[in-house]
Amino acid sequence: MAVQRHIRHIKTVQITAHSPIHQSGPVLEPGNWQEYDPFLLLMEDIFQRGAFDVHPHRGIETVTYVISGELEHFDSKAGHGTLGPGDVQWMTAGRGVVHKEDPAPGSTVHSLQLWVNLPSTHKMIEPRYQNLRAEHMPVRQEEGVTIRVFSGSSKGVQAPTKNIVPVTMVEMTVEPGVTVAQDLPGHYNGFLYILEGSGTFGADHTEGKAGQVLWLSRHDRGEETELNVTAREKLRLLLYAGEPVNEPVVAYGPFVMNTPEQIREAIRDYQEGRFGQ
Repeated sequence: MAVQRHIRHIKTVQITAHSPIHQSGPVLEPGNWQEYDPFLLLMEDIFQRGAFDVHPHRGIETVTYVISGELEHFDSKAGHGTLGPGDVQWMTAGRGVVHKEDPAPGSTVHSLQLWVNLPSTHKMIEPRYQNLRAEHMPVRQEEGVTIRVFSGSSKGVQAPTKNIVPVTMVEMTVEPGVTVAQDLPGHYNGFLYILEGSGTFGADHTEGKAGQVLWLSRHDRGEETELNVTAREKLRLLLYAGEPVNEPVVAYGPFVMNTPEQIREAIRDYQEGRFGQ
């Protein structure tokens, strides 16, 4: 019998304007390394071409979900590609990439970018990209429920996505009045972010609505757990859960390592062109 997860914390995300072409809000703000482990931060961005310049990353994975718009990316390893609504890019920065994400000309992109920590054993691995197109991802279909599995699994429906830190990422669409359960290993730390609609969540039927992030209760390794989701209005949400890394975090901008010396090395390597062009 699976243990029912409950909701331990709710936050409403505030979107603020930074310029005429960029608004954003932290879904997960940086600095809460232990509480959010293995996740580092999650930003919601609404932006137009030119909002972001070329920038590096090391020691993390970035998981970009496009809510709406057409997002182009250019980088020092994989070249150029485009993501559309509902698509995900899973980038393993590893030892270092230089990239830029820009809306296609004339497009406004609404996106979520999650940073996943990498364990010390994998911080300096070769970078890789996985473009997870919505149309190609496995789907768990039930009466009034569509669950698209971007990583991990949902009741036996398994994504082919390669993970370093085990992560479950699903997009759930639930019709009003319908209840569905998502299974998770007990030691996974996780949350959901509601994109549209409202409903009740977890063992205590906690209320949640669009624009809110709901953190799940924490459980022990070896326990099988489930989260129940019931839609009040038609619900669209993303659920992310993963295995904590349990290592020290030292972060400086786009570099996330274990020690200050490794951060200094990252800055030096970037300045000396070792991340590629």
